[in-house]
Amino acid sequence: MVDGNRITGAARELGGKVQGAIGDLAGSHTDSAEGRLREAAGRVENIYGQAKDAARHAADEAYDTAEDIYDRGRRSLQEGHERSVEWPHTSLLIAGLVGFGLGLLVRGRN
Repeated sequence: MVDGNRITGAARELGGKVQGAIGDLAGSHTDSAEGRLREAAGRVENIYGQAKDAARHAADEAYDTAEDIYDRGRRSLQEGHERSVEWPHTSLLIAGLVGFGLGLLVRGRN
């Protein structure tokens, strides 16, 4: 979805170009200067809209990535639970070995 600032900025930029060109043709320095000013303001508004679009896109991508990571973690946890139910003795042995290893790390060397 395109941000509204991009649309109004592009329209304002085009209007400023037209006003500046008409001012140049008519020899009116005031209209020419106002047109150039509107053109610049429109360009700035258009760039602001582009930045908002980019930020929105980045936020959407971050949300999608976080959702994927959450789903993968949930599936892995479910699979681990199923394996521990299927192989309870092996799971208990692994938990004991992990606990023993952590105990050795915490105790340190004497």
